[in-house]
Amino acid sequence: ESSTGTNVSVSTTDNFTKGVDALVYEIDEANELVKMAYPVDLFDRNLTDGRAMIASFLTLAIGNNQGMGDVEYLKMHDFYVPPKYLRLFDGPATTISDLWRVLGRPVVDGGFIVGTIVKPKLGLRPGPFASACYDFWLGGDFIKNDEPQGNQVFAPLKQTIPLVADAMKRAQDETGEAKLFSANITADDHYEMLARGEFILETFAENADHVAFLVDGYVTGPAAITTARRSFPNQYLHYHRAGHGAVTSPQSQRGYTAFVLSKMARLQGASGIHTGTMGYGKMEGEKSDTDMAYMITEDSAKGPYFHQEWLGMNPTTPIISGGMNALRIPGFFDNLGHSNLILTAGGGCYGHKDGAAAGARSLRQAEACWKSGADPVEYAKEHNELARAFESFAADADVLYPNWRSELGV
Repeated sequence: ESSTGTNVSVSTTDNFTKGVDALVYEIDEANELVKMAYPVDLFDRNLTDGRAMIASFLTLAIGNNQGMGDVEYLKMHDFYVPPKYLRLFDGPATTISDLWRVLGRPVVDGGFIVGTIVKPKLGLRPGPFASACYDFWLGGDFIKNDEPQGNQVFAPLKQTIPLVADAMKRAQDETGEAKLFSANITADDHYEMLARGEFILETFAENADHVAFLVDGYVTGPAAITTARRSFPNQYLHYHRAGHGAVTSPQSQRGYTAFVLSKMARLQGASGIHTGTMGYGKMEGEKSDTDMAYMITEDSAKGPYFHQEWLGMNPTTPIISGGMNALRIPGFFDNLGHSNLILTAGGGCYGHKDGAAAGARSLRQAEACWKSGADPVEYAKEHNELARAFESFAADADVLYPNWRSELGV
């Protein structure tokens, strides 16, 4: 129905039309699986430059199929993009290598970027928000606006951003280390996004390359991601997926999966996208979600049903967030197999008994512990911030490390 099909036979169908039919080429009733193929000529192209668009892909592949009366449930779990069509997508302009460069690290395998979300996500005025940034930056690398933070009446953007830029300068002077900030430029209007982005870059001035732009890509759609990707190609494009669970949740029988969302984000040009915590945090997810991380970072990757060759397209960074703290880090990295990613832990930093900077250091110590192959409880005996994380997140500690109290003398 979302290609050349019609509800009834129509007189306008000709031989050419039949040649671009979408085809159902496999039906597995036992596993309730259907595979379909769309000729790439069916997808819309930009008038201005001939490039492909995710909006058209979703219009056809998801489109009216989701609302047909005969469909009880229908969910997309994977898709394959042939080379001819893949080359028409923008892909990421900047990558985690650009952030590693700013941080003074190797641009290959530059490692773990310790980040946070200022909490509470709403309700802080400009001064307290900037102070919270400064406190974290004394121990950590990266702060992101949470998805609803923008230009609230109690925290106007033009008051908040100058204070954050000043906090970054002071933290860099204090620590001798570069710091990163992901600023939310999400808006309904293309010109509002441009205005926010230009003001932020002007305000951060010489630290403009320390700034990423966060866009709520699910709720604003592909147009907003493309606005940021094409208008600010030098900024790391941080795709926040707030709202995605409405269609991607394993509980939903329609829509598409988080894997599909992440793969589309790479095509659109997201430098990084939140990929959940793979069952190790508070968000929905499973250990097998590692497939999602591999698909967006590797040049050749296997999905649930299709193998994708990316032909050198830049990678998209997995951004991990949602209920993570230092105690959960070793198991998470064990499951994923590497730590070349961004973690944004809100409660995991600001919930640490000794403050946000100590929380950040506890995360860094947890990664070092995992890399060394040490037992986290033993490692904590020589690393105070990690030891205090056990006390700060005692409920997690009791489940993950039942002997911690006697071993650490708590």
